Amino acid sequence: GRVGLGLAVGCAVVTCAIAAALVSRSVRRRWRWGQAVALVRELEEACDTPVGRLRQVVDAMAVEMHAGLASDGGSKLKMLLTFIDSLPDGTEEGTYYALDLGGTNFRVLRVQLGGKGSMILSHKVESQPIPQKLMTGTSEELFNFIASILKRFVQSDNDGFQQLPDVRKDLGFTFSFPVKQLSISSGVLIKWTKGFSIEDAVGKEIAQCLNEAMTKIGLNMRVAALVNNTVGTLALGHYNDEDTVAAVIIGTGTNACYLERTDAIIKCQGRLTNSGAMVVNMEWGNFWSSHLPRTSYDIALDDESPNRNEQARITGFEKMISGMYLGDIVRRVLHRMAEESDILLDPAKNLSVPFILRTPLIASMHEDDSPDLAEVGRVLEEHLKISRVPLKVRRLIVRVCDIVTRRAARLAAAGIVGMLKKTGRDGSGGVASGRTRSKPRRTVVAVEGGLYIGYTLFKQYLNEAVREILGDEVAPYVLLKVSEDGSGIGAALLAAVYSSDR
Repeated sequence: GRVGLGLAVGCAVVTCAIAAALVSRSVRRRWRWGQAVALVRELEEACDTPVGRLRQVVDAMAVEMHAGLASDGGSKLKMLLTFIDSLPDGTEEGTYYALDLGGTNFRVLRVQLGGKGSMILSHKVESQPIPQKLMTGTSEELFNFIASILKRFVQSDNDGFQQLPDVRKDLGFTFSFPVKQLSISSGVLIKWTKGFSIEDAVGKEIAQCLNEAMTKIGLNMRVAALVNNTVGTLALGHYNDEDTVAAVIIGTGTNACYLERTDAIIKCQGRLTNSGAMVVNMEWGNFWSSHLPRTSYDIALDDESPNRNEQARITGFEKMISGMYLGDIVRRVLHRMAEESDILLDPAKNLSVPFILRTPLIASMHEDDSPDLAEVGRVLEEHLKISRVPLKVRRLIVRVCDIVTRRAARLAAAGIVGMLKKTGRDGSGGVASGRTRSKPRRTVVAVEGGLYIGYTLFKQYLNEAVREILGDEVAPYVLLKVSEDGSGIGAALLAAVYSSDR
């Protein structure tokens, strides 16, 4: 009996110990889950963008635009003049070429225009990688290479548009690097980005470098328009719809330009044409306002970036809304979740690697509509080496993607409406214009970039926010239209507008 009693007591003790261990484990799990949920709620509150806050961002953007037009250095926005005072309208005729240089590849294009009613008859595009050694060599080597590819493209044209030796053709040159524009067809390189570091090119007139290279190899062509991709997008948008007055790039990077009244460009009065309007390149990645919902993750991202605090707190727009950074913001949130709550089970050391989680992966997880969120699991396992993630944790990760993406899209929408407010196209009459509230008029904004075109939920959130900010009275008059390949075709159209033959 004593033995039996001892065994019973022993079993009871073991059972209690097991039960206590299970309860303790359950409590720890609930605590860890509660920590993760609380962290996501904290993120959601910090990223909140109610319409009232967005309208404050709109006002701040419009005021900064006005200040940037008043004086150089007077604003966080550079508000660069492009000297483009005429945009294509569909009457252009002839064959024009374009060169698009904005990264490790460049493209050459030929566009045939048929005039009113015919529009673009045909266009041909070829892409060419730039050898690594030319990205760090000399300006002469780079532009000689580009000119040789362009000449080969022209000579290999078998569609009946071969260039006659004595007929000079006009070229639109999209050069997506920081440039101080001197005229429609000239500009000085301020600095290289995107892996280029050709020191002798800095401070040189870029179009002249290309013109000299083309002349050297007997290519009878000249740069008629030097533009960036945002301006090209506006040109193509206006060509297709004359109510297009602004353009936005929302992709890996982000920028915007718009058509401004010349009498509003105070800093250059007396040096502008009498056409009444000019395209202004905002360089809106520089924009900053205390109304932007900045989080600890944004601050950490800026602190660890090689371009820390460049361009007047670039954490403002560039790092809050562009595709280059959204994935890394999500990564930082997940890394903190893994450290503080331990809900990802597997070692999450890969989450400490900057930019390992690219924005396209965020989009694929965010838009995963499978019952078990299989795509989320695949991304975590293949790209982060994190497996065995429970469904409720996958759902929490999707929520993080949603919070970061929604904030980005709604801030981009506020920037767009800020442009409209500055020009009076939001129904308010404009900033510092002395005008009363104006009647809404049809306004089109051309949009290009993979983040807007390829990320469905981002596009949906942006469009919704534009309607919220503008209100029911004005929103129906504002259209956002996708304008693909403005950086190529748009440059050719501007070459047509500023052709010496016209």
